[in-house]
Amino acid sequence: MGVAPPRVLTIAGSDSGGGAGIQADLKTMLAFGVHGMSAIVAVTAQNSLGVHGVWDLPADAVRGQIRAVVDDIGVDAVKTGMLSSAALVDLVAAELDRIDAPVVVDPVGVSKHGDPLLAPDAVDVVRHRLLPRATIVTPNVDEVRLLTGFTIEDVADLPRAAEAVLALGPRWVLVKGGHLAGDAVDLLTDGAVRVELRGPRYDRRHTHGTGCTLASAIASRLACGDPPARAAQAAKDYVSGALAAGFPLGAGIGPVDHGYRHRG
Repeated sequence: MGVAPPRVLTIAGSDSGGGAGIQADLKTMLAFGVHGMSAIVAVTAQNSLGVHGVWDLPADAVRGQIRAVVDDIGVDAVKTGMLSSAALVDLVAAELDRIDAPVVVDPVGVSKHGDPLLAPDAVDVVRHRLLPRATIVTPNVDEVRLLTGFTIEDVADLPRAAEAVLALGPRWVLVKGGHLAGDAVDLLTDGAVRVELRGPRYDRRHTHGTGCTLASAIASRLACGDPPARAAQAAKDYVSGALAAGFPLGAGIGPVDHGYRHRG
């Protein structure tokens, strides 16, 4: 009889195109050898050209999924992604209060195609209800501005941006600098320890799913017992490889390759 691997729950939206959201999360978790589980909060009609529709699930359906997993199977880490409405953010935050495990919050605000994925009235609930529950929060430069009002112009701004996010209550913040010029530099800090994660910048069009993938990879490594800095570095390395191997699908932006390590 086999031994169960670490268990990771993703609470996020479904991407019908398979490049981001729940689908990307579960692919990433499989790549890291953990058992991925899901609570779907919204369904999107999505492809390489953009998000064509979003339908939130009823609160009872979201709560029921989370409790079915947590109360029977248990979790070693949780990752949250797209939580489109204020009510869903508040519900998920309340459910996280019942879970004794690391939580990685990907504060998804806008899709890769520029489509808004977080209602304006939900931003304040993310700030005050969800982020204080986070072990690590992983905003990109646009999400930092959305959450704090701080605008990141270059890599030199990352420390101040991280301080602004930490003031909202997470234990650690990983500010992603992938949208900035130069090397792909992310900053991980808890206010005392500061770690720069550097990677090559790839001139690639097919980058769909990078944020979901990074957060899920961090959650997977935290579930395996890694400390935050080691988990973030392993995730950065994985995403860099997946990004380099990204491939075209459809007529728009294709996904990163979650299975690149297993291809000949």
